[in-house]
Amino acid sequence: MRIGELAARAGTSPRQVRYYEAKGLITSTRGANNYRDYTETTLARVRQIRELLRAGLSTQLILAILPCLESPRDPIVFEGVTPETVAALEGERDRLSERIDVLSRNRDAVARYLAELQQHANGPVPADS
Repeated sequence: MRIGELAARAGTSPRQVRYYEAKGLITSTRGANNYRDYTETTLARVRQIRELLRAGLSTQLILAILPCLESPRDPIVFEGVTPETVAALEGERDRLSERIDVLSRNRDAVARYLAELQQHANGPVPADS
C-alpha cells in the first residue's frame, strides 16, 4: 500500500509515517516509480508505535524494544544496550504500571458511579411484603 493509505488506515499523517521510517521504526520498499510501498505488517507496526507513543514512550525507547514487539522469542540484539537504556526501560515499565493502577481505580470508580446512577434511575427496590 502507498503511504497515504497506510497513514489513513493507521490514523496518522504521511509526515508521521515518514518520521517513523526516518527513526528506523518501520521500513518500506520502493516501487519502480520510486514510491514507498508498505505491507499490512507495517500497518500493524504503525498502530503499535502510535499506542506506545500515546503511553508516553519515546521513539528511542520504542526502537530499543522493537525486537520484543513481534515476539519475545525473536532474536534480541544485546550489543550497544547501555545501562542507561536498561534504566530508562525500567523507569518506563514502572511508570506504565503506575498508570495502569490509576486507570484501573478510575475505571472501577466510574463503574460504581454508573451502578448508583442506574439504581437511582430504576427507583428503589420494593421490599418483600
